[in-house]
Amino acid sequence: MEQELKIQLQKFASKLRMTEMDMFGNLGFGHIGGTLSATDLIAVLYGAVMRYDPENPKWEERDRFVSSKGHAGPGVYSALALNGFFPKEWLNTLNQGGTNLPSHCDRKKTPGIDMTTGSLGQGASLALGMAMALRDKESYVYLLMGDGECNEGQVWEMALSAAHHKVNHLIAFVDYNHKQLDGNTEDILNMGDIRAKFEAFGWYAQEIDGNDVEQIYDGIERAKKQAGSRPSVMVMQTVKGKGVKWIEEMRLNHHITITREQADSAIRELGAQEVRECLK
Repeated sequence: MEQELKIQLQKFASKLRMTEMDMFGNLGFGHIGGTLSATDLIAVLYGAVMRYDPENPKWEERDRFVSSKGHAGPGVYSALALNGFFPKEWLNTLNQGGTNLPSHCDRKKTPGIDMTTGSLGQGASLALGMAMALRDKESYVYLLMGDGECNEGQVWEMALSAAHHKVNHLIAFVDYNHKQLDGNTEDILNMGDIRAKFEAFGWYAQEIDGNDVEQIYDGIERAKKQAGSRPSVMVMQTVKGKGVKWIEEMRLNHHITITREQADSAIRELGAQEVRECLK
């Protein structure tokens, strides 16, 4: 990755996190930890990888993004708003009455959302169906799943089917932040080596630092060049709450309350981090 692009994506990820925290500060609660852990992936996809047109969200030749981990919606909304899919003022209505930005992604409400998700595991099957329907096009389908979500048997039915049908324009990401709704993933249902499991199911599988934009970008490039006729997956080692120290350190940070003052403090912390990253 060229240094200029790396800095650009780091800045975009910081801006996304600040936008997310502003949204959560206005609302007073939300799925904060898992949104922050997935933000670097969202920055890479919407900042450098995916083909899309904000003026024509239904453009047939676009790439698709399915956040099966539907509660990461605020991160996707931030990227869509900053890229011009809808007015930024909508962000102030997150999860409020009459909003177009519900807690979980809804394709009928939000321009740029390709699939309604939130019932964990189901987004994975839907993404596979989309990729199979697009197999004669150049479009890619990018799928985000949570590590706790991988407890669902439906995920592994999808994994077996995708490899069997050689769906090579499907690239999945597991946000492996080691926490789920009510505890550590290893304590609730230990999945073992998730990368090796996908590989055993016939996928081209990688394990990367999912909070490093360079590793994410390079991993996608490798997947496109080396997967052949296989679907691809990246198991992303991440930190739940990434970027905001006090949220990172919380044992249970899946859905939490937050004050306006805490959100503003987090935004200042993220701004300082952006400066430090640019000086490296």
